[in-house]
Amino acid sequence: MRKTGILLLLVLVAIVGWLNQQTKNQTQRPSGWALSTLLGDAPDGFQRVNGPVPFEFPADHAAHLGFRNEWWYFTGRLDAGDRELGFQFTLFRFGVNPPDEQNQDGEDLDASAWASDHVWMAHLALSDGGAAETPPRFYQAERFARDTLGLAGATERTWWLKDWRVSATDTGWQLEAHTDEFGLSLDLEAARPITLQGDEGFSQKGPEVGNASHYYSLTRMRASGEVTLNGPNTTPLAVDGLAWLDREWGSGQLSDTQSGWDWFAIHLDDGRDLMVYRLRNLDDSMSAFSAGVLVEPDGTTHSLSHTDFRVEPLKRWTDSLDVAWPTHWQLAVPEHGLSLITRPLFEDQRWTKSVAYWEGAINVFDADKSQIDGENASTQVGRGYLELSGYSGRETPRRRASQKTPTQGE
Repeated sequence: MRKTGILLLLVLVAIVGWLNQQTKNQTQRPSGWALSTLLGDAPDGFQRVNGPVPFEFPADHAAHLGFRNEWWYFTGRLDAGDRELGFQFTLFRFGVNPPDEQNQDGEDLDASAWASDHVWMAHLALSDGGAAETPPRFYQAERFARDTLGLAGATERTWWLKDWRVSATDTGWQLEAHTDEFGLSLDLEAARPITLQGDEGFSQKGPEVGNASHYYSLTRMRASGEVTLNGPNTTPLAVDGLAWLDREWGSGQLSDTQSGWDWFAIHLDDGRDLMVYRLRNLDDSMSAFSAGVLVEPDGTTHSLSHTDFRVEPLKRWTDSLDVAWPTHWQLAVPEHGLSLITRPLFEDQRWTKSVAYWEGAINVFDADKSQIDGENASTQVGRGYLELSGYSGRETPRRRASQKTPTQGE
């Protein structure tokens, strides 16, 4: 599903409100709680995703400014010797004004110095599984920018927010993103053709018209380069591994009958790539709009409907705010002979920035050769990433409306 329609819509709406508020109070902080009226459908004037359309590359790598939101989403697993790592880099765009109200000629449409047609956000994370006497650690950072003055944007060949940048190469992409604590410098080489998700790239998320996205993926990219931990003056770690890219754009979000999702992206050791997402109804049952894809080593794809796979949480990890996240899972795709257990590289890979979600590295095991709780799984058959949304009670309009007072930090 990828991701992350409602989750990121909330944050980006919050940032829009914050930027607009700067003209009134320069010390105002972002607050999604004050903007619940903006969490419904996109205003008139934005384009809607109503069905399949032909994709054109490289043009569709660039921003689609007529739609309200979109993202460029990398996740991947890396190795530095016997040290296991995971990474996430995501660039999000949120349209403030519909296309017919956007500034087309460079004139200032608003007296505010913060006026903007689009707001951009980037998330950068590194999951360090630790080594020897070094315990596991989850690094995370986020940045925001307007689309003015070249601070952020996305063309066919470059996606950026300030100095965090993804640039096209002859065989894939190069990612450069660094903070004072950690950083990534990776070459990402496409090892498989582009996969169009859903119905030829049309991914329906709910029953409402326009509640959908255009969605494509590069499910397997060879990753190599360097990772920096604990500051820019430390010696970088040489790394290699596999990465995944998801691209979505649209003007909708989850239905108010849905509470969130559980999303898996897995590289299997037999060369297959598996993505499934369970959209959850308010009663925690699986929505009929849940879906996925299985990609064969030759690039052949098998679309999966909600009846083609099963996912069941096995164990939950409770964070410092007493939110329970289902981090251990059993996953099955019977028609394709897959019966899997997933376990996190380590438990605490929870985002604590503007949005409450859990996203982190997972290891994948053969369920038929493991105890059902996954604790003693011994036959590893793959690695990947898991995203959990909606568990803090903050990411959906209905849940937000039902809470009169937000919990500190949620």
